[in-house]
Amino acid sequence: MAAFTNRVVSTNGIRMAVRDEGRGPAVVLCHGFPELAYSWRFQVPALVEAGYRVLVPEQRGYGDTDRPDDVGTYDIHHLTGDLAGLLDACGIERAVFVGHDWGGLVTWQMPLLHPARTAGVVGVNTPYLPRGPMPPVQMIRAVFGDNHYIVHFQQPGVADAGLAKDVRRVFTQLMRRGVPLADVEAAMVARGGMPNMVEMVEEERHLGEPLLSEAALQPYVETFARTGFTGGLNWYRNMDRNWETTPQLDGARIGVPSLMIMAEWDAALRPELAAPMRGLVDDLEMHQIPRCGHWTQQEYPDELNRLLVDWLRRRFPLA
Repeated sequence: MAAFTNRVVSTNGIRMAVRDEGRGPAVVLCHGFPELAYSWRFQVPALVEAGYRVLVPEQRGYGDTDRPDDVGTYDIHHLTGDLAGLLDACGIERAVFVGHDWGGLVTWQMPLLHPARTAGVVGVNTPYLPRGPMPPVQMIRAVFGDNHYIVHFQQPGVADAGLAKDVRRVFTQLMRRGVPLADVEAAMVARGGMPNMVEMVEEERHLGEPLLSEAALQPYVETFARTGFTGGLNWYRNMDRNWETTPQLDGARIGVPSLMIMAEWDAALRPELAAPMRGLVDDLEMHQIPRCGHWTQQEYPDELNRLLVDWLRRRFPLA
């Protein structure tokens, strides 16, 4: 199966695979974990048809983009630097950055770390989370214990091997349609707490219907069977480092035009997490997609496309 990306550029010391389509104001779509540029396949044609140039990188550690061995090269400075360098490589001064899951965490940092390159930001499921009072992994461990998936990911090689054992099962078990959050909470109580991600994959029973058709499943399975999961896991292994190296962002506000799209049934990034943004983002519009789970671009693509195109046309009209 042909790769979703269609060119390779040099940025910030790595080679990055990217899909580059269309003309007009630039929009960069940033994926999360464990995903690929392919996760945005439904958004690209809609945005190109609306008159925008769309860049969809396979980010550091993923797919056909380089996967450096040094864990420290996956910190927020490298990840945002990769996106700024992508604009350089494509001859673009500024772009609107759209991010889902981990991609959202990175895109919300773009107006803070690279303000001259950021025209606007869209969070899909992922809200702007200001710098907390203590390192995030330390805080998660204190609240949820050592088995929380983010804490579990900190152990070098452990989750990497557990997820690589059966790559197809990772995507059939994790990429599922959303269910009411009350059902998720009842399941957590029944199992005695949140399992780590390897345990989630190995479980026999899962809430929600499988999301991907056999054809849609194959690019994920073929790619991660080749690359493994370490590149994406290394993003998590820099969470405390990101906190330690950004003291200047304490209390930082977002000043660029911003759109937050929440998913009603996302158990990982619950809609209420976005509520504090109203006091932290100066130019904010918020919407919620009903009955939508975590994998918004693929579960409710038409609704997401409608919100993206409407906002872009109002805030970044074509010349």
